[in-house]
Amino acid sequence: MAAGVLFRDERDRVLLVEPTYKPNWEIPGGAVEEDEAPWETVRRELCEEIGWDRTVGRLLLADYVCPQDSRPEGVVFLFDGGVLSESDVAEMVLHPGEIRSAGFYTLDEAAEKVKPLLADRLAAAFDAVREGTTVLCEQGRRIG
Repeated sequence: MAAGVLFRDERDRVLLVEPTYKPNWEIPGGAVEEDEAPWETVRRELCEEIGWDRTVGRLLLADYVCPQDSRPEGVVFLFDGGVLSESDVAEMVLHPGEIRSAGFYTLDEAAEKVKPLLADRLAAAFDAVREGTTVLCEQGRRIG
């Protein structure tokens, strides 16, 4: 399992972080550890990656990911982090061993920086925000 958080700005752009250890950008979050709830994963990862101790909002989506390569099947949870300002981003303390930079990007810009699976997941999460719902996805794509 993995869990992440969708932060947006007032222009409906998504907050992405640039990891130091891989080429593609991500949203804040990561792998769920043993005996850890997904919402606690997000709290831990926010603290580790950007120096924030925040409670996450409601569940925006659950995404079933099929087994691929050497990875087993999994479930990704994406929570609502709400709307941030540029000053919120300026207050981040980026962990130098994990995060190189962070910024807001449109969904189109984000699609050029993240893996296609995450790009699809972000589009579905924005639907969930607009509709006030929780959406189910398979391989990043909304079902139903």
